[in-house]
Amino acid sequence: MRTLIIIMAFVLSYNINAQSTQKADKDSSFGIKGGYNLASARNSDGDETDQRQGFHIGFFGESSLNNFLAIETGLTYSQQGYKIENSNYKLTQKIDYINLPLMLKLYPTKVFYLEAGPQIGYAISHKEEVETYVLNTTNTYEPNSLDWGVNFGAGFKSETGIILGARYHYGLGKIHEETNYYNNVLQLSLGFEF
Repeated sequence: MRTLIIIMAFVLSYNINAQSTQKADKDSSFGIKGGYNLASARNSDGDETDQRQGFHIGFFGESSLNNFLAIETGLTYSQQGYKIENSNYKLTQKIDYINLPLMLKLYPTKVFYLEAGPQIGYAISHKEEVETYVLNTTNTYEPNSLDWGVNFGAGFKSETGIILGARYHYGLGKIHEETNYYNNVLQLSLGFEF
């Protein structure tokens, strides 16, 4: 985990240094984006929970490496979590994160991109809703403060700066220390680049 943070900090500082030595209007851009989240959790056996709907919103910066590659980073508020319902209880975990992705973007054309890269997240709020049908109590779990994983995505960027994107987050860090649940998040976003 420390290695991932060090690598992200190094690449981000390299990115900022590269921006200061190049023309900002040509090689770098900034923007905002937000949209719809469809979040769930999977366990170590590959079983997936029911989905929680939410949203995300944040800002980003992108710096071109050449005509086909760019690096994007930013901060995003993201509503995540999951639902479990069976004959004994209904559980909804609402966990909100501030996420820091570091994406390598490939532009096969000027308007279409593919992206992949690591992400770390920090849990800023947690709410657990439990409705029991048979049992009097259920176990409650506090989420781990840090989440980490990898992202994959694709999108379209118009010449006017409008961005439509889809991104999938595959969590590699446990949501709770006591369970084997990991985040799965599909994000559909609309953004504006300046």
